[in-house]
Order: sequence, then structure tokens, then C-alpha cells
Amino acid sequence: MDAQEAKEVLDKLANREMDEFRIKKEDFLSFREVLVKREDFKHFRGNAQHNGEIIYTYLEEARS
Repeated sequence: MDAQEAKEVLDKLANREMDEFRIKKEDFLSFREVLVKREDFKHFRGNAQHNGEIIYTYLEEARS
């Protein structure tokens, strides 16, 4: 996954066009690099799954 794809996914989550997004282990670092640069970074929650996959969702209130 490249930076542009990651940005599009994160925008869709933030705009509620998508409820959740599952990221594979091999795409995690490139995805996270884009995620942590966002102003709304704390609104995203990643839930770890088996085999290194993570399901990301967007929260109304920022996590602490």
C-alpha cells in the first residue's frame, strides 16, 4: 500500500464512507506512517487480530 492509498482509506474512515478497514501485516508500517502524521490521529483505533492484521475504525471522540 502506498501513501496515497493509505490517505484515501483514512479519509473514507474519517468521513464515515467506510466503517472499518482491515490492514495486512505487510502493509502496516507504510499505513501507520501516513496515519501518525494526521491531525486527527487520536480518533483512529486499531484492533489487533490474528496473523498481524489490524482493523482500524474512526472514533467520534479522540482517545486519550
